[in-house]
Amino acid sequence: MTGTYAVFDVVSPGLQTLVQDHPGRRGLQSKGFFPAGPMDHLSFRIANALVGNDPDAAALEIPMGRLTLRVLAETSIAVAGAENSRITLNDAPLPLWRTVRVVPGDTIGCSIIKGPGFRLYLAVAGGVDVPVVLGSRATYTMGGIGGVAGRALAKGDVLHGSPVPAPVPLRLPDTLRPALANDWEVEVMRGPHADPDFLTEQDWKDLLERTWKVDLNSNRVGTRLDAHRFQWARSSGGVAGGHPSNVLDGSYPIGGINTNGDVPVILGPDGPTAGGFTVIGTVVQAGLWKIGQLRPGRDTIRFREVPLEEALALSAGIDDRTDPRNYEEL
Repeated sequence: MTGTYAVFDVVSPGLQTLVQDHPGRRGLQSKGFFPAGPMDHLSFRIANALVGNDPDAAALEIPMGRLTLRVLAETSIAVAGAENSRITLNDAPLPLWRTVRVVPGDTIGCSIIKGPGFRLYLAVAGGVDVPVVLGSRATYTMGGIGGVAGRALAKGDVLHGSPVPAPVPLRLPDTLRPALANDWEVEVMRGPHADPDFLTEQDWKDLLERTWKVDLNSNRVGTRLDAHRFQWARSSGGVAGGHPSNVLDGSYPIGGINTNGDVPVILGPDGPTAGGFTVIGTVVQAGLWKIGQLRPGRDTIRFREVPLEEALALSAGIDDRTDPRNYEEL
């Protein structure tokens, strides 16, 4: 089967609905591009698996809801992510975590997501067809590339798909569903700028033992936490600047806890690739999906330090959850 076809008409675009793919455009950080891609890669990958897509197929990321789509062609969809989203198909509840068949004239609607969780992911069989830019279809909001003209969806946009055979309808078992919360435990590893050279031992304990509130001014670039005055193991940043959080410019990791003075910020997939502030810890790959479901202004985080071996085991568990061979046929 070849070609593309119109699959959705955007009636109401929501807050910042984006076309994303996973894992985004890797390998371009030296050129100033973070990879973009979904904030919650776990729900995104599950939604794609439920409609028979390859893991890198493009799908929709829907923060906070308020999206309405009119279906233009018969196809299969799956929605995964935040709870209490009030997502509907023709005004009837649309079940999450399973394959759903839709036909022309159907309407998919979503009011404000109540949570727990903050983002939904909607996958369509064959993927959303948008141009590949620098190796990916992901929307990079900081650079204005990828997705639909490098921007969030707008009213009147028409999304296209690639024709594929109807997938086997599947359901994600309850035991594999991500555990959503309002108070989160997030796995981290130390550094690259931790104790004893940058933080004191007590500072690191403070990071782990304190309950951090997610600031309202959080987005795909970074998740801001409430301010905290660390003691720091040095009096200044030396040649890098007066504050001990200053360092000479260096590369930033995705999920890095970037500390600008007293404000920790967890760097998201659209974040800056480099800068002159310490990264005192890094959220492990298997914990990044939780950052995508944090609700700004409401949710809290407690960090848990894990060794490399546990971080790798957690990633293997993510792969099991996104393997459709572990799903149930409907």
